[in-house]
Amino acid sequence: MINKSTSSAKVKTKTDTEREHSLIRLAAIGAIGNVLEWYDFAIYGFFATILAANYFPSDNPTVSLVASFGAFAAGFLMRPVGGALFGHIGDTIARNRALFLSILMMAVPTGLLALLPTYQVWGVWAAILVVVLRMAQGLAVGGEYTGSIVYLAEHAPPGKRAFMTAFPMAGATLGILLASGVGAFLSAILTPEQLTDWGWRVAFGVGILVSAIGFIIRRGLPETEIEAPETAPLIAACRHHWWGMVQAFGLVTGAAAGFYLGFIFIVTWLVQNVHESRATALEINTLALAVMLVTIPFWAYISDQIGRRRMLLIGYSGLVVTAYPLIWLMYHPDPLLITIGQMGFAIVLPMVMASLPATMVELFSRTVRSTAVGLSYNLTFAIFGGTAPMVAVWINANSHNPLGFAWYLVGLCGVSLLFAMSVASKHNLPLTDKHSEA
Repeated sequence: MINKSTSSAKVKTKTDTEREHSLIRLAAIGAIGNVLEWYDFAIYGFFATILAANYFPSDNPTVSLVASFGAFAAGFLMRPVGGALFGHIGDTIARNRALFLSILMMAVPTGLLALLPTYQVWGVWAAILVVVLRMAQGLAVGGEYTGSIVYLAEHAPPGKRAFMTAFPMAGATLGILLASGVGAFLSAILTPEQLTDWGWRVAFGVGILVSAIGFIIRRGLPETEIEAPETAPLIAACRHHWWGMVQAFGLVTGAAAGFYLGFIFIVTWLVQNVHESRATALEINTLALAVMLVTIPFWAYISDQIGRRRMLLIGYSGLVVTAYPLIWLMYHPDPLLITIGQMGFAIVLPMVMASLPATMVELFSRTVRSTAVGLSYNLTFAIFGGTAPMVAVWINANSHNPLGFAWYLVGLCGVSLLFAMSVASKHNLPLTDKHSEA
C-alpha cells in the first residue's frame, strides 16, 4: 500500500515537472518572437533624428523630425490590418502558423532598411521606400504580440493567466531594451558624424541576425489545429463582441500613448529639449527598460491575485496623478532627476501593461479571440501609440511648452481609467468557447 502511494506520488511529481517545463518552453517561445520583432520596430524610434536627416531632409528640423515620426506612425497604421489578417489565420487555421508567419514577414523589411540608400542617393524614392518598409513591419508586428498572448492565455494553468501572458510584453520590453542598449553602445563609441553616416545601419543589421534566430526558434512551436468557424471571425466579433472591442480599445489607449511617449519619444525629447547627450539619454532609457523586465511579471502576478479591474484602476489612477510630475522631473538637465522620472514610469506603467493582455483575452470567446484582440489592440496602438511621438512634437512646437505633451498623456490615461471601471474581473473564471456579449 505504501509502495503504491509512493509510486503514485512519483508519477504525479514527474507529470507536474513535465508540465512546468512545457509552460516554461511556451513562455520562452511566446517571448522570443516579441524580443526580436520589437527590437526591429524600436530601433527606428531611437534613431529618428538621424533617419530624418538621411531620408526626410528639410531646412526646418522640426518638419524633418515630424516627417520621420510620420513614417514611424505609418507602420502603426498597418498594425490593425496585421492584427485582423493574422488573427483570421489564428482563428481559422492555427495559432502557431500565424505566429510563424509574422516573424518571417518581419525579417525582410528589416534587412532592406539596413541597406537602403539615403535621400541624397535615391531622392524621394528613398523616403517612399522607408514608409513602405515601415508599413510592412507594422503588418508583421500587428500579428505578433496579440497572437502570442492569445496562444499563451489558452495554455495557461488556472490562476496564472496574467503571469503567462506577461511574457510577450516582457519579451517586447527586452527587445526595446536591446535596441536601446545597441543605440547607447553605438552612440558611445562612434562620433555623431559616424553615427549619421553609417552607424545606424549597424543597429538595423543586428536586427537581421536576431530575426533569423527567432525564425529558427518559432519552427518548434507546437501545432494548434482548430476547426474553421462557420462565420468569418471579424463578422462574428463585431456582431457578438462589439462592446468587448470598445472596452479593449479604451483600456489600451493610455498604455499605448504612455509606452511610446515614456520610452521611445522620450529619448528624442531629452536630446532636443533637455539638451542631454544621446548616449546618456539611451543609457537611462536602457536602465528603465531593464527595471520593467522585473515590474511587468511582478504586477502580472499581483493581477492574478487581486483581479484585473482593481489592478487597472490602481495603475491608471497612478498614471493620471504622476505622469506630469515625472516628465517635469525629466525636464531638468540632471541625469539623476531624469533617471528618477523615467524609473517612475517603469514602475507605474507596468501595473497597466501587465494586466491588459489577460484582460483583453478574457473579453472574447475562442472562435473570435485572435481576431478581436488583434484588431482592437492594434487599432488603438495605430491611433494613440504610433502617432504619439508625432503628436507630442506638434503639441510642444505649437504650445511653445516642452512639457505640453505630458497633459496629452494625462488625458488619455484618464479616458482609460473610465473604461477600467467598466471591466468585470474574470481572473478566476475559465475562458469561454462560445459567443456571448462581452
